[in-house]
Amino acid sequence: MNQHLITLSGITRNFQLGAQEVKVLKGINLIIMRGEYVALMGPSGSGKSTLMNLIGCLDTPTGGSYVLNGKDVSMLKDDELAEIRNKEIGFVFQTFNLLPRSTALENVALPLVYAGMPRGLRTDRAERTLASVGLSDRMDHRPNQLSGGQRQRVAIARALVNKPSLILADEPTGNLDSKSSAEIMALFDEIHKNGNTVLVVTHEEEIARHCKRIIRLVDGQIASDEANT
Repeated sequence: MNQHLITLSGITRNFQLGAQEVKVLKGINLIIMRGEYVALMGPSGSGKSTLMNLIGCLDTPTGGSYVLNGKDVSMLKDDELAEIRNKEIGFVFQTFNLLPRSTALENVALPLVYAGMPRGLRTDRAERTLASVGLSDRMDHRPNQLSGGQRQRVAIARALVNKPSLILADEPTGNLDSKSSAEIMALFDEIHKNGNTVLVVTHEEEIARHCKRIIRLVDGQIASDEANT
């Protein structure tokens, strides 16, 4: 099996603003191996959100190629990208993005519904995944009955439940207090130790320090890419 999980070659992304074309990503070359734990950093306007959207198959590049888990996804149509996202990528967002009227268990099982897994199997897997993030006693609670840290654990369980190739976390502690932030990052450390590839998009040095590799973007280009020892 190819150990390259993500290969970006000459990736550009331009946006039309009226008559003007804005160049946001300017030729990104990047390889992320299976099992890596990577932080993507950069100031506002550096292109890190745009790059995260491309890596997460939420957007397609203007130019260049993106190979994810052996498949070139740079030119896929929206429905094909949606299928790749559900199968290959587990998302964790700053705002949790949970369904408010659904229980923790129902939220976690959702990707398995899209994947067509039978109800009994998906309930069993969702229960086990919630237990793995320390929430076996909160399965029937709705998001408004949970603390911020617990909601993020539900979101992490939902990201893990499909056994994706990549966990992509966008400012995962942005809405949490410092104690909950530390607990969530300890959970990501554990997820990485279990063999998962984790990419954390953050502007906080303290969060990035958990990762084994830190990539910094400036003005749409990689300014540095270093191991974090």
